[in-house]
Amino acid sequence: MEEIIVALFGLVWGSFLNVVIHRLPRGENIATPPSACPRCGRRIRPYDNLPVISYLLLRRRCRDCGAGISPIYPAVELLTAAAFLILHSRFGLGLHLLTACVFAAALIALGFIDYFHQILPDAITLPGLVLALAYAAFRPDIGLRGALLGAVFGGGFLLAVYGGYYLLRKKEGLGLGDVTMMLFVGAYLGWRGALLTLVLASFSGALVGVFLIACRKKDMQHALPFGSFLAPAAFVSLAWGEAIVRAYLSLYAR
Repeated sequence: MEEIIVALFGLVWGSFLNVVIHRLPRGENIATPPSACPRCGRRIRPYDNLPVISYLLLRRRCRDCGAGISPIYPAVELLTAAAFLILHSRFGLGLHLLTACVFAAALIALGFIDYFHQILPDAITLPGLVLALAYAAFRPDIGLRGALLGAVFGGGFLLAVYGGYYLLRKKEGLGLGDVTMMLFVGAYLGWRGALLTLVLASFSGALVGVFLIACRKKDMQHALPFGSFLAPAAFVSLAWGEAIVRAYLSLYAR
């Protein structure tokens, strides 16, 4: 029953994240008005707003005008439910699961927003930073000092990259939104989690970049939304970071 409840909660929360991902970059209120079809403007009925189920029953189309419904919506809902279930399996019920789910939800919103709009809203990263620091005061694993160190390390590293690239090329190599995102990530994961996040995001970003250059005929100047790589990397660090670090260090312990 715990898993079912967690999964349902994830689906519902994922439905809310769809609103955040759609409205926040446009400067719209995420609470009001109720959800409506982007094409015809008709409000979505409550029975047509069930996560995933309504998408399937409506056959991926608006009930009123027949406009197609993006598969991104059920994908976000399923992804959120899967993330919550993974975190439940890792941490069990408790306060840390609740905060981890909030952290994961923020990562999902940031990853999709950066992918579609190339921005990382301060409305998510800065409150997330404050909440992560506040929670750190009650955490035995990281503590407030560790959270501050993680925030300074994560954000400071990218800020140094930002400044160095600008001095060399006279243009931005990444956005300051990536810096504030890593402040938030580092505050929740600590410096080791922040380091692992940066390594995983950089490696995966480089692989995608090489693929785009080789197969899509992009050049070295093609910009990639780094936040879309930081988000899944931070989740991996959250869920399996300690195991990954231990496995890596064990290679040098022989």
